[in-house]
Amino acid sequence: MITTFQQHVFQEQRRFPGATAEFSWLVSGISLATKMIEAQVRRAGLGGILGSHGEVNVQGEVQQKLDVYANEALIHCLSLRDSIGIIASEENEEPIVLRHDSPDAKYAIVFDPLDGSSNIDVAVTIGTTFAIFRRPEGELAGDPLEWVLQPGRRQVAAGYVVYGSSTVLVYSAGNGVHGFTLDPGVGSYLLTHENIRIPERGQYYSINESYCDRWPECYVTYLNRLKSGETGRRYSSRFVGSMVADFHRTLLRGGVFIYPPNRDYPEGKLRLLYEANPVAFLAEQAGGASSDGERSILDVRPRDIHQRTPLVVGGRAEMEAFGRCLEGG
Repeated sequence: MITTFQQHVFQEQRRFPGATAEFSWLVSGISLATKMIEAQVRRAGLGGILGSHGEVNVQGEVQQKLDVYANEALIHCLSLRDSIGIIASEENEEPIVLRHDSPDAKYAIVFDPLDGSSNIDVAVTIGTTFAIFRRPEGELAGDPLEWVLQPGRRQVAAGYVVYGSSTVLVYSAGNGVHGFTLDPGVGSYLLTHENIRIPERGQYYSINESYCDRWPECYVTYLNRLKSGETGRRYSSRFVGSMVADFHRTLLRGGVFIYPPNRDYPEGKLRLLYEANPVAFLAEQAGGASSDGERSILDVRPRDIHQRTPLVVGGRAEMEAFGRCLEGG
């Protein structure tokens, strides 16, 4: 039996009394925008959309043409949904206020339109990450920042799309993790990975080891234990350099993805709100765990839209081994 992404979201809504079609209509905007992005990614070398856009974003990074296109596609498709009051993107310094004063606006959505964009020109896997939050209650709803600066545990739903050998949308609304593969023949995401569970123990670690001389000691100890077999298995290295691609492999194959702080980025480099939070939410829904080196990523309340964080996320065995390193054991 074929199940599309839209059908699956609609079926999930039935679990919640009083749920309406608003949420299904909202996520259809994500689905449409990512199909538009996928079409451009697939023909990027032919359509003049490769290379730098010539601008620098709020992160201090040179924008690629596909960065700009992906951001505009998501903003356009989601702005049409009356249920969305606030949008926040990696590419925009401030939240985009749509209709937060409308009683029909019930959600905020945050996203990184194109994760791993430095890999665009060399045809390496890239992706889109997103998270959805409910409208804050009472007077807090009058402040656009309150819509998005919520701890990851308050995510209503989160996911990512990976643009690789196939285009896969991985999604959770708090009832397990499910993967949908885009069928270009019919133009729909079809359910191909139902109830994904991250293996309790994997065999791969994913980290950029070139900065190991700048890491805190506990991360160096942890990596050495993974490589030596001290944790019960000798791990192999796999690192793409696109967080979505590295996490997608970790989710399906097991192991651990690590992005430590270092002397240049003492607070980490990944963005908490729209990069670390979505993958941490998915990991925990799939039976894994996450950490910023002190606590679960999902327990951190953001101070800023573009706040950075360290990230360690993976299977239970790998995360327990990391916890022992933090404790000095």
